[in-house]
Amino acid sequence: MKKPHNLTLQDAWPKRFVGWMNERFPFSHALLFFILYLTAAAIARAASGAEHILQTQDIMGCLVTWSFFLVLRIFDEHKDYELDCHNHPQRVLQSGLISLNHLKIVAVLAIALQVGYACYLDQGVGSTLIAWAMMFAWTCLMGKEFFIAEWLTRHLTWYAVSHMMVMPLIVWWLASMAEPNLSLNLSLQAFMSLAFLSGFCFEIARKTKGPEEERDSIESYSRIFGTRGSAVVVMGLLSAMVANQAFLVSQLSSQFPIWAAGVLGVFYSLAMFQVGKFIQSPSVKGREKNEAVIALNMLAGYGVLIAVVIATH
Repeated sequence: MKKPHNLTLQDAWPKRFVGWMNERFPFSHALLFFILYLTAAAIARAASGAEHILQTQDIMGCLVTWSFFLVLRIFDEHKDYELDCHNHPQRVLQSGLISLNHLKIVAVLAIALQVGYACYLDQGVGSTLIAWAMMFAWTCLMGKEFFIAEWLTRHLTWYAVSHMMVMPLIVWWLASMAEPNLSLNLSLQAFMSLAFLSGFCFEIARKTKGPEEERDSIESYSRIFGTRGSAVVVMGLLSAMVANQAFLVSQLSSQFPIWAAGVLGVFYSLAMFQVGKFIQSPSVKGREKNEAVIALNMLAGYGVLIAVVIATH
């Protein structure tokens, strides 16, 4: 099997680690994590009547947010290591170019950054650290598959639901970073719902595969619901996601901006068209395009929310 990299053990460790990042946690993904934090910050500050919606400290907030999703990726690398050795022996980690211990050290440093920043914001132990602890406790349970790994493996939908439940907790932590001692208002609750739906939609799309991708050793939603049925589930979740975005816009603005409706409508139509094409002709490229258009819907929706808050503040 051809390797997707040209690394060897003679290469410096940082280069090998970047090779792993490019393969499993591309830097391009950071944009989505940054916008997720900035949206949570904008909604939190709008609710609390803060003078400035976006602030200099948000640079650190974006970095800390990215570091948490890096930890999530590292947790998954540990959890799926043996299966990935069987299915993807060519990967940087599975090739032995870096080790799980290396990733553990990176995760510890990232966690230290998150805890340190929370303590700095709270000036000790406070609401930000408590929000982080709640989220991290659920993350640890995810890492242990809630101690029912075999059952979750046989029930992939419940697997996704249990793992996506971390998204509302992440939103609460991000909002707490931006605006400590925040109350759980309707707009923030709606954004928690949006984060859950968006993550769930992307997860189902990611594991709705074309026939040439299916393997007996890898579970997928297309094996459970059929390719068409799984794609229809994606379309339903995408519709719920866009409806949630529209509801949030209506909460954040006294009058629904026409431009916001236009942006949401264009990206929604593009995504529905692409998933419809995938139903007609499922393939690896089609699945990758599904992931791309759903990610674009998420980015567009978050961008619209930030813009609406700034425009109406």
